[in-house]
Amino acid sequence: MEHQRRALVRWLLGTGVGASIASFLYPAIRFMDPPDIPEAPVNEAPAGKIQDLKANSGKIVKFGSRPVLLVRVDESEWRAFSAVCTHLNCTVQFRDDTHQIWCACHNGLYDLHGKVISGPPPAPLEEYTVRLRGDDVVVARRT
Repeated sequence: MEHQRRALVRWLLGTGVGASIASFLYPAIRFMDPPDIPEAPVNEAPAGKIQDLKANSGKIVKFGSRPVLLVRVDESEWRAFSAVCTHLNCTVQFRDDTHQIWCACHNGLYDLHGKVISGPPPAPLEEYTVRLRGDDVVVARRT
């Protein structure tokens, strides 16, 4: 009888300890692997006013939850690219002194068509369409 009581107590303690460990680990595992939440589709986004960006300059604008690099090449030519480097997802920027798109992480360079000039990036930048509507600049997905 004594042996059965000890076995029952050991089983209860073991189950309690196991349940406690599981109750600590489950939330931690769920936190490290969050569920995928799909992003709402965005086909175009406002990027500012024409007069906000002078010729031979660039700025980062939001396109949904992603950054886009908007470049005003000259008075009439505009370009837009994903601002996420294809190497390690760093944010790229426009260098007005060299007329190139530069990733500071590993010195990757892209031309004004989004193609890789030098450095480690394995692929060109995704290009977007720029539309002018009155005084507004709008960036849109390429179709």
